[in-house]
Amino acid sequence: MKAMLLHDARPADHDSLVESDVATPKPGHGSLLVRVRACGVCRTDLHIVEGELPLHRRPLIPGHEIVGTVAQTGAGATRFAVGQRIGVAWLHRACATCGFCAAGRENLCEAADFTGWTVDGGYAEYVTVPESFAYAIPDRFSDEQAAPLLCAGIIGYRALKLTGIGPGQRLGLYGFGGSAHLALQIARYWNCEPFVVTRSEKGRALARQLGAAWAGGPDDPPPERFDAAVVFAPAGPIVAQALSSLAKGGTVVLAGIYMTTIPPLDYAAHLYHEKTLRSAANATRRDGEELLEAAAEVPVRTVTTAYPLHEANRALLDLKTGRLRGAAVLTVA
Repeated sequence: MKAMLLHDARPADHDSLVESDVATPKPGHGSLLVRVRACGVCRTDLHIVEGELPLHRRPLIPGHEIVGTVAQTGAGATRFAVGQRIGVAWLHRACATCGFCAAGRENLCEAADFTGWTVDGGYAEYVTVPESFAYAIPDRFSDEQAAPLLCAGIIGYRALKLTGIGPGQRLGLYGFGGSAHLALQIARYWNCEPFVVTRSEKGRALARQLGAAWAGGPDDPPPERFDAAVVFAPAGPIVAQALSSLAKGGTVVLAGIYMTTIPPLDYAAHLYHEKTLRSAANATRRDGEELLEAAAEVPVRTVTTAYPLHEANRALLDLKTGRLRGAAVLTVA
């Protein structure tokens, strides 16, 4: 099969991924072989390619926002039929026995595997997945539309839940790419009032089109204090800015898997008045199921830019440099 391989971490402008012919994987017991039709390009992929997240295997096939069809079922796999369309997300497998799994927090599993990081992912023609970690995809979404939902959508949804935001409250979104543009639509569906802070002019324009109450740059003071905020941009200095913009008792959730160093915080200015700062780490299967259900109800509009599989390097560079509008998706012929 064709796949884009990462041998060593390098900057995105160095064409880090190499198009290669590799053996098609075989599904093990309880697993599925998936014929990939689309794979989203997530900022986590960029962190892996550039070495901000450590490589656990070499070579690696990145990618974890996968939509495809079941090509073959392994022994004991009965949940999906051959030919059925399914999705594959970041959480590839959890152990089901550690304390976190037992408490319903499989996103923190001590022995978890992650698609496109600790196991090969979807920048390829085929991928395998345990059937219990695959998702049914709502019919209303095309392959390209559904792909970003499988990580950008899921982690944005989990981050929104962790803020505790409720109807009529003001929500700040810092950074506006693949995840934030989906979270904004969910927040509006919940009757929240979203405000967007991003350095991207394209991002601000898209935010307004999708119903943001206000969209400004990092140096523009928001017109209102936020009841909660989600930081999607992986820039540590934004954390203090988000905390400063919170109303009393508000929560800031950091939605990224990686962030640059957070500068020292001032207790009175940033944390007093019972403000909360927390992270969103990975997501559970329940988060994914809830997100896909909500996305179909809204319905969420995914804004995407498509690239053929062999142009994965260009997609990553466009993501890094902010040339994207919405989310990048690799299409696999």
